[in-house]
Amino acid sequence: MGTERHLHNPGRLNDFLAGVERKAFRMAALGTGNEDDALDIIQDAMLAFVRKYAEHPEPEWAPLFYRVLQSRITDYHRRSQVRNRLRSFFGLGDEPDREDPLEQMPDLQAVPADHRIAGEQLAASLEQALRRLPLRQQQAFLMRAWEGLDTRQTATAMGCSEGSVKTHYFRALQALRQLLEEFRP
Repeated sequence: MGTERHLHNPGRLNDFLAGVERKAFRMAALGTGNEDDALDIIQDAMLAFVRKYAEHPEPEWAPLFYRVLQSRITDYHRRSQVRNRLRSFFGLGDEPDREDPLEQMPDLQAVPADHRIAGEQLAASLEQALRRLPLRQQQAFLMRAWEGLDTRQTATAMGCSEGSVKTHYFRALQALRQLLEEFRP
């Protein structure tokens, strides 16, 4: 027999990908600071995940998908460093600032103005604080706090030990608490 792969339930895989798409986009957008690059990363991560891991048991999909996603974000940073060095060497300026995708999200509920303003300030501060974190801390925080992956799953996704995940997550929490001190009650 050939090496033909047969996906047992393509509907479940489609549901899984649809379920992680929005969160993955936010992770990639935070990781790159660029909506277009984030969309490219998500598309590439989903294709790579389907090619390599669709046959794995469904409970393994989330950590495997996030490992592929984080790998693509790390690759993006490596390529960006090379591009920035070349731009600097040739004296080329940076690209013009792009609009933030989080600022473009519609307000889904009518909220009193003072609460909305405070919420917007907190959201902007949180995003700014997340962008200031080192990449590995950002990854650990997003997967643990936003995605709800446990330490083992996060370690699998990040390609590191559980102890390393705990360290990165703890440091991320400390940094975020310090950066967001003004919003504490």
